[in-house]
Formats: sequence, C-alpha cells, structure tokens
Amino acid sequence: MTRNPTGDRALRLQQHPRPRGVAVVTGGSAGLGRAIVRELAARGWDVAILARGLDGLAGAAHDVELAGRRALAVETDVADNAQVEAAAERIESELGPIELWVNNAMTGVFGEFLDAEPEDYERVTRVVYLGTVNGTRAALSRMKPRDRGHIIQIGSALAHRGIPLQSAYCGAKHAITGFTESVLTELLHDGSQVKISQVDMPALNTIQFDWVKSSLPEHPQPVPPVYQPEAGARAVADVADRPRRRTWVGGPTVATVLGNRAASRFLDVYLARTGFRGQQAPDKGKGLSLPSNLYEPVPGDHGARGVFDDRAMDDSPQLWALRHERTLTAAAVAAAVAGAAALVARAARRS
Repeated sequence: MTRNPTGDRALRLQQHPRPRGVAVVTGGSAGLGRAIVRELAARGWDVAILARGLDGLAGAAHDVELAGRRALAVETDVADNAQVEAAAERIESELGPIELWVNNAMTGVFGEFLDAEPEDYERVTRVVYLGTVNGTRAALSRMKPRDRGHIIQIGSALAHRGIPLQSAYCGAKHAITGFTESVLTELLHDGSQVKISQVDMPALNTIQFDWVKSSLPEHPQPVPPVYQPEAGARAVADVADRPRRRTWVGGPTVATVLGNRAASRFLDVYLARTGFRGQQAPDKGKGLSLPSNLYEPVPGDHGARGVFDDRAMDDSPQLWALRHERTLTAAAVAAAVAGAAALVARAARRS
C-alpha cells in the first residue's frame, strides 16, 4: 500500500483535550475528505470514514488513530442508499450516536456535455447528488428523534455558477443547494434543533484531477487560484465548531457567487473564452496520471493532495477572516464604541 505519494505535508495531529463525539465523513479516504478526516480527528472527533477504496480507508483510519481518536472505516458506495444506511447502523452500534455528518463524496467527468456517455453522467449524479441525499437521510433519521446533530454539505463555487467541461458535476452541486434549502425549511417548520450547513469550496489541489474521467487532450487542472485541501478542511471543522448556514471558502468563491448574481451574462462570455484552456495543464502531460475512479476505486492510499502543490495556497485573508470572525466582530464593536465615546467627549468639551 502506497502512503501519501502526492506530497501531503507531514501530519500534525494531536489529541484534543475534550472529546467531541462521533463524526462521519463520506469520501473520506482521499482529497478534501481525507483532509477533513484529519482535521476533525485533531480537534477531538471520533471519525467514521465512508469510501470505496480499502487502501485509502485504512490510511484514513490510521490518521485518526494518530490523533488519539477512535476510527471506523466502512467500505461504502454512497450512491447506494442501502449501503449508506447499513454503514450508519454499524457506526452507531460500534462508535455511538452520530453527532456530525459531512457529505463530501464526489466524482466527475471532464469534457463537453455531448462527449459524455449517458451512463457516466448518471454515475456522477448518483454519487455527488444522490450520495448527499442518501447521507442526509441516514443522518437526519437518527438525529431528528434525538433533536440534535449537525449535517454539513460540501458545496462548491460551482454550485452557484456552472462552467464548461464539468456540466455533470455543476448540475449535481446545484441540486445539492436546492435540496439542502428544502430540508432546512422543513426542519425550521418542525422546530428541530438539528443544524444543516453548506460549505462552498474554491478550486482545491486534490487527487480528483488525477483520476476524474476525462476526454480532454491535456491533464485536467483546477481553475486558478488554487487552494490546498487543508484550507478547506479547516473551514469545515470551524463550521462544525460554530455552525453557520452558509460559508463561502476563499475569495474566488465569494467573487464567483456574487459575480454571477450581478453579471451572469458577462461570466457566460468570459467562461466560454477562458474555461476550456483554463482547466487543462499541458505541463502535467497528456491525459490522467491515474486510472479513472468513476466506477471502481483506484488501488493505493493517495492522501489528500494532488499534483498542483506548485500553484496552491494554504491560506488567504478571506480564510483568516472566517476563522477569526468573532475576534474581528469584537474588535469592530470595540472600535465603534471607542469612536462613539470620543465623539461624546469631544462634544462635551465644546459645550
């Protein structure tokens, strides 16, 4: 079993002083999911990992154990509701009540819409969208009777703005947004204390671009600017710590969402001109560096990161601000109070 051949940084996991409960991460064996597994374990969560690849599952479980937490690796295809339900049953039997469920599993097809085989398109939809539906059902059916718990949907900037060459993925991510909004309103109607969040990611340097099925002439790449998966994982863990309905990770995600609201026609034309070349990396060679994982897992433990370390950022001012939102709010309030006091004092001196 190959361990982390994609250049993952050395693990910096340590036991959290306070156990947090049981978390589930779908697609947790590689890419962003693997980074989320590590980050949650480092913050005190026991983590169950749902994925198809046995090598990656074993590696992710080992990461959790390095943090001093309990791990459970469950071979699961999230596109199959019966498998997801069986996994949830096993997790609660062996680890205890599920307090946090992160729907992260994904796959994709790179190429123009008419070049994609119908069965490939359906497979992406079943994994990305119905996998989220299946995970939400399994989590919510257990959390709602207890009137507690938190579900986090991993969204994307592409859940708000479609781009060329990824129509299956964009469509599925858009569907997740609408689905989540519907479920949220039902929970609010019922007065439930179960929380649902959506965390929309920017382009990430993950293994996705090494094994996504592709008909492109060059190696697929994330649309720059690119972030390391650990940056996204920290955002997810922060939302688990302090639940919030929506989180846009990274300045590019904010710009994409707001830009599409304000100037969607401009983005249509811009992406038509730049979206084809911008998603291909000639310097990484022709085609994929690994077999496609669309229908079968790729053997080996591939870690979190992909092959774009040379162009990926681990942080940004926007991400820093998200993590320090309370501090910044308190500072802003303090500044406002100080400013008001100064004005009052000045007025008093003049009178």
